[in-house]
Amino acid sequence: MHVPTFTPPFLAPRPRREQFLVFGAPPIEDAEIQEVVASMQSGWLGTGPKVARFEQDFARYKGVSHAAAVNSCTAALHLSILVAGLQPGDEVITSPLTFCATVNAIIHSGATPVLADIDPNTLNLDPEQVAARITERTRAILPIHFAGRPCAMEALTALARRHDLKIIEDCAHAIETEYRGQRAGTFGDFACFSFYVTKNVVTGEGGMILTRTQADADRCKVLALHGMSRDAWQRFSDSGYRHYQVVEVGFKYNMMDLQAAIGIHQLQRVETYWRQREQVWQRYGTALAHLPITLPAPPEPDTRHAYHLYTILVDEQLAGISRDGFLERMNAQNIGVGVHYLSIPEHPCYQSRFGWQPEDYPHAMRAGRQTVSLPLSPRLTDEDVEDVISAVTHASKGL
Repeated sequence: MHVPTFTPPFLAPRPRREQFLVFGAPPIEDAEIQEVVASMQSGWLGTGPKVARFEQDFARYKGVSHAAAVNSCTAALHLSILVAGLQPGDEVITSPLTFCATVNAIIHSGATPVLADIDPNTLNLDPEQVAARITERTRAILPIHFAGRPCAMEALTALARRHDLKIIEDCAHAIETEYRGQRAGTFGDFACFSFYVTKNVVTGEGGMILTRTQADADRCKVLALHGMSRDAWQRFSDSGYRHYQVVEVGFKYNMMDLQAAIGIHQLQRVETYWRQREQVWQRYGTALAHLPITLPAPPEPDTRHAYHLYTILVDEQLAGISRDGFLERMNAQNIGVGVHYLSIPEHPCYQSRFGWQPEDYPHAMRAGRQTVSLPLSPRLTDEDVEDVISAVTHASKGL
């Protein structure tokens, strides 16, 4: 993390924006709109050929052979844990700085979440903390590539090999991420991606699972559609009605063609959008470097950051304003911001269920109480970026 060492002269604030800048608003172009219209005109709205195409396209982009589309990253996590063979009571080590879906998926599978603290610089899972929490009941490690920054996968995969553990990567922030020349999502036994409306590739709601084997991908697809036999969606195709069999007790986790229609074209522009977010990231870093706030650490050598979130830390002692006070000032300037995330032990349901307390994970606690995510979307105009920079500057102490 970068901490400022000097203060510039006073800069007059820009006028308050007239229109609220929505945090994470995605760019939607004509190609997506026309593809959705074509799906609606075809009458095939549910799981069908466009989902299959999106799976193939995404697998090709990631350089893998097996992908299963689902309706959310949460569903992807849940199915991955089940297909990995975890049983009730098995332990899964993960980060306390994540969205609740990560921990909820572990709980819903019947396994037991175990938290390991983060590295305070990268905000990713600390391998030394993971190693300290491995027990005879540990069966998997679930790292989150936070904000698009890759985890220390060499150390985590070494731990997994040494203790015969599964790795299930939470890649909700990490579509474009790479670690030492290898793409995020290709290290583990399973990898889970999100196409939620704020993500780098958007389908509105949606997710994807990457697997090492065809058998695991097939089982994910079966479980995602009620446990019906593979390719059950084809039963209404023009080749004639096909009977299906329910082979497992499954879920309603399938993706629709309407969603895939958006994702197909979003994926085609993923590198263009990545470069646009990188430019915004660099502009923030240059313009905000002097302020009494902590900026994200630069990407580590031999890695590729997905630039999904630009997370600053607002320390009240340093900035003279609380994080929540800072949020209020940004909103007063019509700038939408996010919080990613309050640490998991801050939430009452996990405190009562597991006895977790924020102080037990001090680095995650500090980050969760100080973090603010600034808008970082390829939809941002130069004017939008200047408005964000001005608002951050004048929400900070003494400027």
